[in-house]
Amino acid sequence: MCNLTKGYAMSEQKNDPATLTVDGKTVELPVYNASVGPSVIDVRKLYAQTGHFTYDPGFTSTAACDSDITYIDGDKGELLYRGYPIDQLADDSHFLEVCYLLLYGELPDKAQMEDFESRVTNHTMLHEQMTNFYRGFRRDGHPMAIMVGVVGALSAFYHDSTDITDPQQREIASIRMIAKMPTIAAWAYKYSIGQPFVYPRNDLDYASNFLHMCFSVPCEEYKVDPIMAQAMDRIMTLHADHEQNASTSTVRLAGSSDANPFACIAAGVACLWGPAHGGANEAALNMLHEIGTPDQIPEYIARAKDKDDPFRLMGFGHRVYKNYDPRAKVMQQTAKEVLELVGVENSPILQVAQELEKIALEDPYFVERKLYPNVDFYSGIVLSAMGFPTSMFTAIFATSRTVGWIAQWKEMISDPGQRIGRPRQLYTGASHRDYMAVEKR
Repeated sequence: MCNLTKGYAMSEQKNDPATLTVDGKTVELPVYNASVGPSVIDVRKLYAQTGHFTYDPGFTSTAACDSDITYIDGDKGELLYRGYPIDQLADDSHFLEVCYLLLYGELPDKAQMEDFESRVTNHTMLHEQMTNFYRGFRRDGHPMAIMVGVVGALSAFYHDSTDITDPQQREIASIRMIAKMPTIAAWAYKYSIGQPFVYPRNDLDYASNFLHMCFSVPCEEYKVDPIMAQAMDRIMTLHADHEQNASTSTVRLAGSSDANPFACIAAGVACLWGPAHGGANEAALNMLHEIGTPDQIPEYIARAKDKDDPFRLMGFGHRVYKNYDPRAKVMQQTAKEVLELVGVENSPILQVAQELEKIALEDPYFVERKLYPNVDFYSGIVLSAMGFPTSMFTAIFATSRTVGWIAQWKEMISDPGQRIGRPRQLYTGASHRDYMAVEKR
């Protein structure tokens, strides 16, 4: 999974080596600078030189690859796509332009943008036989369960784009997945509520098309509100990529075995489903439902401050960001726009959300611990106000993150130094034992 071949080529960026002494033996380990952020110590020859592995559960201090796609500075609260700040892209760009940037490294000119939009738009339909997959699920199946199955099944329908050694097939597969994921997610939603599938429309932009497939019905005309479309586009932009998170690392690990691209993305969808990852916005809204009404907030705030109480406020703080999540700043304004459109006076849950936000930004307990509202808190509010059930939140996240997974997968595949991922372990089980026949045990 590593791509440190670039590090070897850039000898001018090589620092003095790090030295490590183990069992009286000293070895030198190469050190390489990042363009931005922490340098890395190359430990690939550590086992050969010392007979030891490194031990890093969760890989929180381990760089498994090098990448030029996304950079996060958690202390500063900074997120860059190919060097561009996320707030600039969310305010001034749009999702498909961000997709182009993540995939190809640069912002497109007008002709490139038109060509890319055309290619995506013309691949949004699913093979008609895939409707049979949906009908094979129970009507109350979770949309993410359906998406894991349907995305994996794409490889059974599009054989002409599964050869990962062919750059053209990799490109076709990439466009297909970006184009078809909104249709897959929208149909999962329609199936869960018993409504007929709505086919994509080529005259709508990416976000509007998704909302139209989710909320329109054949018996009457449905027009997508531009505020809602902009909010959905921002949600997709903010979630497009996030460096080497759990699901992205899963996609890379699956891809390192030369699995086909549809299988790799299905693996990413499955990992994203976890409540500690993509399910955080669903968990945040479930928490708002548990609180119920604004008058119950003081009780739950007191419980959140009690270290002996298992209750935790979901949607506050972040594993990486030790400052305000830059995506949350954008979503905060988007939430205000959407809530103003739909109104909150008749929604106790949205009233609870607004009051919690105020407390988290002012209460010293939360401010001192940097427990700011994160993007999951705001995106859950926005998606709920749009009319989506909580079960669809992670499916929308997967739709948004698909381009990031693909960009990371393509980067890995094109790396000549790529190897199959094979983490090591600290074995703590029984030592050698001889087998004993059952009658002697």
